[in-house]
Amino acid sequence: MKRIDTTDLVEVEKVNRYLEHIESYRRIEAIIKEEGESVTTINASQEFIKAHPLLNEKNKVNTSIMNIERSFNFKEEEETGPSAKDLI
Repeated sequence: MKRIDTTDLVEVEKVNRYLEHIESYRRIEAIIKEEGESVTTINASQEFIKAHPLLNEKNKVNTSIMNIERSFNFKEEEETGPSAKDLI
């Protein structure tokens, strides 16, 4: 929140959406880790092994996270301490 204009409600909403997506991503990761990346589907006498359905959702959430990150309007950071330029 320090890096955005907190008086701009659109930017604040982006941060909130970003955090919700991060939480969803982590929950999906935990479920996939617990259940495995593949699932077995039994249909009468047939048995199929497929990719976990949440893998697609994980990719969609990741895409949303990346899009939100690209849309942030960060404030210029003030130099308060030594920087890389001090090394020259």
